[in-house]
Amino acid sequence: MTTRKFPMTAAILVGMALGLLLGPFLGAHANALGEIGKLVIALIKAVATPLLFLAIVNGIVQTEVDAKAGAKMLVVALINVCLAMVIGLGISNLFHPGLHLAQHLPPPDPAALAAYKDKEVDLLKTFLGYIPTNLVQPFLENTVISVVILALLFGVGFRRVKHEQLAKGERSYEPVEQAIQSLLRLVEIVLGWTLVLVPVAVFGVVAKTVAEYGYGPMTGLVAYLAAGLGGLALHAVLVYNAWIFFYARMSLRRFWSAAREPVVTALGTNSSLATLPLTLKALDSLGVSRASSALGACVGTNLNNDGIVLYEGMAVLFVAQASGLHLPLDQQLVAAVTALVAAAGVAGVPEAGFVSLAIVLNTVHLPIELLPLLLTVDWVIARGRSAVNVLSDMVLSIAIEGPQSTSRK
Repeated sequence: MTTRKFPMTAAILVGMALGLLLGPFLGAHANALGEIGKLVIALIKAVATPLLFLAIVNGIVQTEVDAKAGAKMLVVALINVCLAMVIGLGISNLFHPGLHLAQHLPPPDPAALAAYKDKEVDLLKTFLGYIPTNLVQPFLENTVISVVILALLFGVGFRRVKHEQLAKGERSYEPVEQAIQSLLRLVEIVLGWTLVLVPVAVFGVVAKTVAEYGYGPMTGLVAYLAAGLGGLALHAVLVYNAWIFFYARMSLRRFWSAAREPVVTALGTNSSLATLPLTLKALDSLGVSRASSALGACVGTNLNNDGIVLYEGMAVLFVAQASGLHLPLDQQLVAAVTALVAAAGVAGVPEAGFVSLAIVLNTVHLPIELLPLLLTVDWVIARGRSAVNVLSDMVLSIAIEGPQSTSRK
């Protein structure tokens, strides 16, 4: 006899409903429940940094890519993620969705606000400061760019060792390679255990928020959802349709007809990785070669996470606005670069967007106190992120294939 696992989405909805109902009755007693959300965020931060390091090292060691096709993949992916970041930042700069939440929260501490505003950002000095001076500090401080630099050095270095040994007919590198894969899997399992606590955290945070501030902050979360989902839809309509119609010279109706099943599946499963077989099937139906679809949807999937990047661009400014902070353009640029490298590192893991947002905020020294509250509705935006990431994989594969093999028919 088998038991059916209770869906995470349903568990989160139950937790949210219970928090909304019981919060007013619990009153001050709900304060302790709010600490559960902080605990989950702390655990996510602790697991995210080693996950980022191991995922990048493993990706470099395992990936074999044709130089010409690989260069094309990098260019297209870079264009798409940059456009996604521009849209994400643009929406928050234009509509200021974080202010809808700020008006329902207590005013920020003036001293902390003044200390943050007094900080001057020297872009060159800031990025040079991310160059690690030892192997331990980046992990202790959860500094994503420093961790990525270390991961790139170790990944490329180990790849060189692997090729040198293969040329000599040696395989003493294999235990280290297997250890990296095992450690990566171990960290993913631990992260999965942490995410099991999310419904309980949602209950605690919602109950505490409603008990302390009433139902007003819920309107701020609606603005958060509107900004995130609206940005994702805008990116899909503008950017992907442009690639399909103008570059690939493919019928938009034909593309969206093929994309419907993988997109709907991604919305249901909240995973672009779980949708991969359907993504490849859809690309086959569009006449895309397996060489291009494997490169774009399998290898390139860690580089073209447009959904995660757009969400983080929007969410970073949302958190700043809700905290009473104004990020000037230079600080937004630092946050954007940090988000780009973080998204590439944690792609493919559960709740990758929210996990990387936690370490991005930590890296750019923005407050993370609002993250437990945002966690309560992240499952909605997460499905939008997954759907856009699936579309991104498809568009990248089609762009790698080029217009010569596709038509408007």
